[in-house]
Amino acid sequence: MVKDLKTAVLIFAHSAEYEATVKPFQYAKEVFESLNQYTLQLVKKTKLPYYIVTEKEQVGTTFGERFTNAVQSVYNLGYDSLIVIGNDTPHLTANQLLKANAKLTKNKIVLGSSTDGGFYLLGIKKEHFNATLFLKLPWQSQNLSQSLSKLFSVNAVNVYYLSKFSDIDTYDDIKNIISSFKKVYSYLFQLLLKIITAIKHLFIEYSEVVFSFFCSNFHNKGSPISI
Repeated sequence: MVKDLKTAVLIFAHSAEYEATVKPFQYAKEVFESLNQYTLQLVKKTKLPYYIVTEKEQVGTTFGERFTNAVQSVYNLGYDSLIVIGNDTPHLTANQLLKANAKLTKNKIVLGSSTDGGFYLLGIKKEHFNATLFLKLPWQSQNLSQSLSKLFSVNAVNVYYLSKFSDIDTYDDIKNIISSFKKVYSYLFQLLLKIITAIKHLFIEYSEVVFSFFCSNFHNKGSPISI
């Protein structure tokens, strides 16, 4: 019989309105409205208790402080384990959340690394959470996932690694997800295609303007010019 670890899911994610101000692509608000709904749906499928901490509830000056404080606030409610996720990983599934919960019953850390060097999922028991050490991690850097692994390794904590996924932060992330063999739900796929199409149109329009400028300002009848 599996011991009840009193596990909760913490969705540490900004609102769609806030994401639209910090993510540099068109339709960002629509994308994150959809992702927020999707993330909530898959968490509800697990039947695990969950908490959502947006920019309105976050406490702290730096990202590391806000993340650490959010984790601690849920532990303060009496939970033994937490599975922390964001809202920008469309390949995450309810089954992976349940798998993370199952691995936590074996006293393991569960880590789902992102292709950008961060992580999209962290499953951690209260006994392995050290707020002071977490605050020292290189948050929002390409070394975050690696640093987190080293932290657990130094303390002889066994880590179970989930598949590496892409999250959505930049235009390149969108291109990677579109071209990935992993499927995403239809509505999000259509939104991402709209973003790709809009960017291509802007590039074409820009190229035409530049070409027209050089033709009108540097046209001559002699030798080719050097630019």
